[in-house]
Amino acid sequence: MKRSYRWLVLAAFMLVAFINQASWITFAPITSEAARHYGTSDLVIGLLSMVFMIVYVLLAIPSAWVIDSRGFRLAVSAGALLTAAGALARGAFSADLTLVFVAQVGIAVGQPLILGSITKLAAGWFPAEERATAAGLATLSIYLGILAAMILTPMLTLRYAMRGMLLAYGFVAAGAAVIFLAVAREGAPGSARVPMFDGLKAMLRNRDFILLLIIFFIGLGLFNGVTTWIEAIVRPRGFGMAQAGLLGGAMLVGGILGAVVVPLISDSLRRRKPFIILALFGLLPGLAGLAFATAYWLLLASGFWFGFFLLSAGPVGFQYGAELTQPAPEGTSNSLLLVMGQISGVVFIMAMDALPGAMTGSLVALMALTVAAAVLACLLNESPFRK
Repeated sequence: MKRSYRWLVLAAFMLVAFINQASWITFAPITSEAARHYGTSDLVIGLLSMVFMIVYVLLAIPSAWVIDSRGFRLAVSAGALLTAAGALARGAFSADLTLVFVAQVGIAVGQPLILGSITKLAAGWFPAEERATAAGLATLSIYLGILAAMILTPMLTLRYAMRGMLLAYGFVAAGAAVIFLAVAREGAPGSARVPMFDGLKAMLRNRDFILLLIIFFIGLGLFNGVTTWIEAIVRPRGFGMAQAGLLGGAMLVGGILGAVVVPLISDSLRRRKPFIILALFGLLPGLAGLAFATAYWLLLASGFWFGFFLLSAGPVGFQYGAELTQPAPEGTSNSLLLVMGQISGVVFIMAMDALPGAMTGSLVALMALTVAAAVLACLLNESPFRK
């Protein structure tokens, strides 16, 4: 098979990841409207997003086993079909919040099969010097999906109401599943890998990987918390649903740019650690702007800055984790890093809702945690990929 085919496989994967993540965050930019529509609270609407994190924690290890023992194609195909079925069911039963929640759970079951396959795809289809770039592009599709939902969900809801908006996502998910099934192939087996559970034990004895897990716990929890409560964060300052969606869009545009540029530089310099440190210290001014800015242009600029630095670290961190833990399976390291973010996402989302007053105090606490993560990043050793 031609080497250029790897880009087609990557593109098909990106489409599946795109719609899975758009489905995850569908309700975040319309929290108040969805709560009014279903006659419930903001927290219940937040649970439609948070269920993805809970399911990920429960299924991360079984999904990693499927990815590493049954292969990238089977795992992602199953995830794509679950996403399509759940997204279509949300639209079909949009009037019933209970059935919408059940459909969300179905999509959530597919998520770890998809996201946990990023480094497996990179290792199976791309040479070592292109793997952070491939992981960056795959991660880019996650950000694009969230961006699309942040911008399009309010617009589609205003134009077509809740049912029409949800059906639109369902049709795209069905199309993505068909394309992936038609295009995807299994990659090369690559270098020898140890069995998953042996690799898991080795990972948990690796000092640098443990530090990386803590950093991902904070970084992904920060992203999940801010993304889920984006409307609640800006509502007390007089900004509405559409403005919250555009702020989320600015954050994701910054992340998209960072996810393209930073992994390319990381691959070129064969360095991982400096970019993780830079991301954590660099995002702090943007997070401060999200907490305190009252001018909308400054809020948008802060969101862009925050997204650029935080989200650029994801693909570099995933690839760094895979390099640290070789010959452990890539799907296992990828899934462990993601599950830390899902656990912290649940914790951060609940804590941000429970703290009294506006979200400002929560964001200040997140700044302190980010500084702690940056200090831990300074203690990391450089990737063996450089040596």
